[in-house]
Amino acid sequence: MGYGRDMVNEGSGRFTDGISVGVLTRIFHRDLVDDVLRETRKVELRSRLLPARVVVYYVLALCLFCGDAYEEVMRKLVNGLRFLQTWTDDWQVPTSSAISQARTRLGAAPLAGLFDRVAVPIARPGTRGAWFHGRRVMAVDGMVVDVPDTDSNREEFGKHVTKAVTSPFPQVRLVGLAECGTHAVVAAAFDSQRIGERELLRRILGGLQAGMVVLADRGFYSYELWREAVSAGADLVWRVTDTVDLPVLEWLPDGSYRSELLSAELKAALRRRLKRGGTVFVPDEERVPVRVVEYMVTNRDETTETIRLITSILDPAEAPAVELAALYHERWEIELIFDEIETHQMAESRVLRSQTAELVRQEIWALLLAHYAVRSFMREAADDLDDDLDKDVDRLSFIRSIRVIRRQVLNQAGFSPSAPPGSGS
Repeated sequence: MGYGRDMVNEGSGRFTDGISVGVLTRIFHRDLVDDVLRETRKVELRSRLLPARVVVYYVLALCLFCGDAYEEVMRKLVNGLRFLQTWTDDWQVPTSSAISQARTRLGAAPLAGLFDRVAVPIARPGTRGAWFHGRRVMAVDGMVVDVPDTDSNREEFGKHVTKAVTSPFPQVRLVGLAECGTHAVVAAAFDSQRIGERELLRRILGGLQAGMVVLADRGFYSYELWREAVSAGADLVWRVTDTVDLPVLEWLPDGSYRSELLSAELKAALRRRLKRGGTVFVPDEERVPVRVVEYMVTNRDETTETIRLITSILDPAEAPAVELAALYHERWEIELIFDEIETHQMAESRVLRSQTAELVRQEIWALLLAHYAVRSFMREAADDLDDDLDKDVDRLSFIRSIRVIRRQVLNQAGFSPSAPPGSGS
């Protein structure tokens, strides 16, 4: 992994050339960070106490040590290099004000660009829970993040207001696309809490690809969004409410049935015409074929509930109804992902630290990057498990894994600028 004195240029390099974030640097290696900085035009024209590359790594470290103060996180990064004594510059830990200014100069674009370059599905063919009949199992869902109550954050993101209560903090709504078997978030969009989950999902439809099966809860369904998601190329299994009109066109051998979706406008026109005794021609391109699976579950309080799924997988031989019912409950994996971020990465208050809207965006991208790196580390560790454990990433503890990575940052072996194997850099 390149740990040791080769992490800095002995005798001539700047002290800050060696700063990184331990095992995370294997994924966000120095050449990649520099490429993203050039693409986003954040390369400095003059030497600074905190170069842009250092600030990128520092912001990632903030999202590993969310409960620590600015200066304390910087000390964690530099203590290992001080121990090695391989720099010549007289470098001091910057003040909180200097660090905040450096974060502001950097902005959010480099972190967003880094996520776009790095975040891809990571399940291997043998990764347990990651596949369904050859399709990569993915899920979409949303979460709301509290941010500090400042003028900038209130103006940009707003507070959630109801008749009874107003949220104490401005809030950011985030929607992510994640790989269920590894918990890797591979696409995300976020905005003011006033922006709904469906709109945010539209912004990441480019992450849906052929060879995926994407699960979603009933809050995401609309006729228009379903059509757009299907056009992206992935197969879909989404829950819908009982209010969605799904006529039974043909019962299928596995107990599911063939149906079709029509737009609300077309259904309204059909009802008006039928009341007048007329007929309406519906073009084939307006009919969206689906297959419907309905089943009942018993909740913890012993009440029963009907689950209603629609899928773009029309052939029951490819995905029998009973298997789709079991598959849908893998959607809960994305709930666990958000819990990992909120409970184990963020501080106990679960409020971000950034005081301005631009830095909130920077911090959220860094949170997602840090989580992705931890999960990549866990997938690699799962690959080393014995065969009888079926390479199940779920057998590994997220909190223990993040503790291991934090410890690497705290010692001199945690400052390698090396690229991951096979990166070519």
